[in-house]
Amino acid sequence: MFYGAVAWDPWLIVAQIVCLQCLYYITLGSLMSILVGPRVSRMSLAYFFDFATVTASTVTGWCIIASFFLSSIVGAGFLVYLVERAKKCLDFSATVYIIHLFICFVYGGWPSSITWWVVNISCLAVMALLGEYLCMRRELREIPIGRFRSNV
Repeated sequence: MFYGAVAWDPWLIVAQIVCLQCLYYITLGSLMSILVGPRVSRMSLAYFFDFATVTASTVTGWCIIASFFLSSIVGAGFLVYLVERAKKCLDFSATVYIIHLFICFVYGGWPSSITWWVVNISCLAVMALLGEYLCMRRELREIPIGRFRSNV
């Protein structure tokens, strides 16, 4: 979709990063409203950006963890359409999670929970590896040339 003939286009890269980040948070918000929303009295940004909410000791914490993992799987699908190249999937996935780390740092301080780090590094790995796999499958598809042949 966004891949062009020009090798270095910083505006394209910024547009891809912004689109991927927005789609990631839209997906995360949708999944959290489905999984976490019924369990809490009021949704807030704390469930997105506060490291203390990512915990394995409560059912709500497990729902938050599941939301993060499911959004990383959906994010891998976004990589296929936005980035379109397997070799760029790790870069864009890492960018999404580095921006997320920065927002979490601004929101609630440096994440000191080991659970938060394990969840986010695992989600980064899932998004990057699944995105690379899906992009490679798309890149290796056969090019249909039958419709370009003339009937002689």
